[in-house]
Amino acid sequence: MHPNNTDRPDILYEDNHIIIANKAPGILVQGDRTGDIPLLERVRQYIKAHYNKPGNVFLGLVHRLDRPVSGAVIFARTSKALERLNRMMRQRNISKIYHAVVEGIPASHEATLIHYLRKNPRNNKTTVFTRPTPGAKEAVLHYRLIAVGERYALLEIDLKTGRHHQIRAQLAKAGHPVKGDLKYGAKRSNPFPGIMLHARRLIFEHPVRRTALNIVAPYPDTHWDWIGNFDTVR
Repeated sequence: MHPNNTDRPDILYEDNHIIIANKAPGILVQGDRTGDIPLLERVRQYIKAHYNKPGNVFLGLVHRLDRPVSGAVIFARTSKALERLNRMMRQRNISKIYHAVVEGIPASHEATLIHYLRKNPRNNKTTVFTRPTPGAKEAVLHYRLIAVGERYALLEIDLKTGRHHQIRAQLAKAGHPVKGDLKYGAKRSNPFPGIMLHARRLIFEHPVRRTALNIVAPYPDTHWDWIGNFDTVR
């Protein structure tokens, strides 16, 4: 199965070593048993067509986003870039900033959340503990309140660790589930495929050129327009 023209990915940055795409909500990053065309394959087909490359196109997956989440995803176009990016991920040298619309207004304008998360593969859900627990891994994020509406708030989240469903699970545990995230306790779904969690910014050093990169992913289409009515927090 090959993507058609409507499946062309939204490319935020590309060179000979890396390519960064803006994933739409509801799209898989990597293929699964559903057989739906993942972002990985869409980007691979884009490279093949755009650069007229024959045969198989190398494309390395550096990190993932959950299917209902949107935003910036890095892919490596060479094995050297992939190896270096993987090392940078392990050493936490790639800063990942997310934006989330959450239910309710957090009491603190800024806070660091520390929990212990354990993934349950049977229901593909993460259980959150407030203290060290067997089988659970420490999860740390820092959030800052950007804007508020009547019943929702916009948060900027600096992800310090990369655990399964970390932001979704930690914010829900704090009493502020991501808008539309029924799996983690949101009151209702969104009128579009996905939740209001967006990988907004990537800040890192280019793995080969050693230049500083600061990539910002625009919000998905019209789904986020209404946050323009929120009051900015100063």
